Amino acid sequence: MNTLAKLTRILRDTLMLSDRSDKFTLETRLLGEMPGFDSMAVVSLLTALEEEFGITVEDDELSADIFETVGSLEKFINSKLA
Repeated sequence: MNTLAKLTRILRDTLMLSDRSDKFTLETRLLGEMPGFDSMAVVSLLTALEEEFGITVEDDELSADIFETVGSLEKFINSKLA
C-alpha cells in the first residue's frame, strides 16, 4: 500500500468519513474545509501517522500548510520517510 492509500485510510478512520474518503485526491482540501478536522483531530491524526509510518513529528515541524490538502500532508510524510 502506497503513502497516499495509507494516508487516505488514516484520514477516513480518524475523521470517521466512511466512503467519502474514496474520492480524495491530492488537491482535496483539509484544514478549514473538512468537517470534523479540528485540533483534536489533528492530534489523533498525527498519532496515527506516527504509528503507521514509524515517524516522529516534532511540534516545531507543524504548520497549517502541512494540513492544507491531502497532497501537502502526503508530501510532509514522504519528507519524513526520506
